[in-house]
Amino acid sequence: MRITNIPITKLRPFEGHPYKVQNDREMDDLTESVRENGILSPLIVRPLEGAETEYEVISGHRRLHAAERAGMQSVPGFVYEIDRDEAAVMVVDSNLHREHILPSEKAFAYKLKMDALAHQGKHSRQVGEKWSVEQVSEAANESQRQIHRYIRLTKLVPELLQMMDEGRIAFSVGVELSFLTEKSQRDVLNAIELNDCTPSYSQACKMHREAATITAERISEIMSEEKPNQREQIKLRREDFRKYFPASYTDQQIIQDIMRGLDLLKRRRSRDAR
Repeated sequence: MRITNIPITKLRPFEGHPYKVQNDREMDDLTESVRENGILSPLIVRPLEGAETEYEVISGHRRLHAAERAGMQSVPGFVYEIDRDEAAVMVVDSNLHREHILPSEKAFAYKLKMDALAHQGKHSRQVGEKWSVEQVSEAANESQRQIHRYIRLTKLVPELLQMMDEGRIAFSVGVELSFLTEKSQRDVLNAIELNDCTPSYSQACKMHREAATITAERISEIMSEEKPNQREQIKLRREDFRKYFPASYTDQQIIQDIMRGLDLLKRRRSRDAR
């Protein structure tokens, strides 16, 4: 490892890196900080194979973008003489500590690291995929099942993945939809637009179970089914009825008495109607 000042024109983003660089409020704050104080934490880079004095960014894509916005010509960087697989592991590990990481970023980060570790494992006689999942799971402090679930999200079409990042689709729903073909996923998108709502977990599970034979018509049928949380509900305030029951009554006893009372009222109305 060595530290040097690198012209921004000589830096390239890590090919296939999973983390998004967005011009949002956080980027505005970072740009202002870089403009006032410079780059306080050097980027981590590696020399590009077959390219003289050019480097691939391993850690610091957001800092690099902020430096460009601030008008800087060069940035400090730690140069590591490492190969692509080692760099991929560093790309993932150097960013997982961030406070805000989108589900899609985790998904592609875990896949990038697992593929790199599996490739390394083959060279060192390790058991490829199983060994790599264990390593990713241990480093991320997530179960192996959860790692596999995140990686499933890389099978989603970009539009569904973005909906999940925006919180419009739950993580568990995204996992189930990832088992559909690309065509079926696009049919789901059409159904979302038509019904003006996203699928529930139970609806997504139903689509997953029928994935081999599901049609656009069947997806539309499933999506049009009434969800439990869409049914109209009647809400009563506790203070409106608590006075009618002894202070020692539990909520369960109150509910039982209310149901008995409603049953008596129904029978009385039935008698009066005769």
